[in-house]
Amino acid sequence: MKKINSEQEKERQRLTKEILYWKEKRGALIIAHNYQIPAIQDLADFVGDSLELSQRAAATDARIIVFCGVHFMAESASILSPKKTVLIPDLDAGCSLAASIDATELRKWKKRYPDAVVVSYVNTSAEVKAESDYCCTSTNAVKIVNSIPGNRQILFVPDMFLGDYVAKTTGRKNMIIYPGECHVHARVRPSDITDKMDQHPAAEFLIHPECGCVSSCMHYLASGDIPANKTRILSTGGMIKHARKSPSKEFVVATETGILYRLKKENPQKSFIALRDDMVCRFMKMITLPKLLNSLKNLEFEVKVPKEIADRARIPIERMLKLSK
Repeated sequence: MKKINSEQEKERQRLTKEILYWKEKRGALIIAHNYQIPAIQDLADFVGDSLELSQRAAATDARIIVFCGVHFMAESASILSPKKTVLIPDLDAGCSLAASIDATELRKWKKRYPDAVVVSYVNTSAEVKAESDYCCTSTNAVKIVNSIPGNRQILFVPDMFLGDYVAKTTGRKNMIIYPGECHVHARVRPSDITDKMDQHPAAEFLIHPECGCVSSCMHYLASGDIPANKTRILSTGGMIKHARKSPSKEFVVATETGILYRLKKENPQKSFIALRDDMVCRFMKMITLPKLLNSLKNLEFEVKVPKEIADRARIPIERMLKLSK
């Protein structure tokens, strides 16, 4: 077993050396989402959530961006950096939430609700963004919705759990919420929270608003079943920031388990526990060191959004960014 591990480590070191060589040769920037495997996070120039990564790509002088994430994220980077080459090491790295709605389906919904303002979560394709009035992230969704006049109907796509959370938080009664979901976050149930918090009574609870139990979590907070002073509904970026500044030493985390590596790496004196060990996104784990090396060596695979779609999709993104300042 030790021999196998030793050989694996030698191979990792070899791949790392080659990746760094080709990264310098290409003048590339490697960016990775918080859910990527540890080896990819360790090699990235920047690790963050999807919008952070696209903004970092736009701000860099690098002409080649290797996006270690899923396809819609690379599209967003391409939209914000139209003159740069955006690569994704595996074209099959998709997203179940983004795939739950396409532009054709959204156009059908827009016909059903012709007066509605369309607010699309960033976890959508470029074509869906192009059909939208505003984009939002899990961090700023409440702010975006609150910026829209109260008498305007809102069509919120595609995550029904984030949409329900936003509707309850804002008190909006005129939100039509599309029934899409992330297959990883959707499996979380209220009993998962109470069971795990019973096991770790001193822990803070960090939950992503895409989770299937987020509305129940809000009810538990209101009824006192889980302590309000120990519960935070946060994006992945918000979890990273909160863990840094919190005096707590233990956290139960309800999001894709890949984030635990970064949380532990940045806070070695603190303990982070997955709410469920099976909260693993297979798409986020598709990018490996050999695939990253291939992407740099052979400039594969480029993600390029057609100009007409990119120009339309950029409008709701820029509206969001302006409102989020």
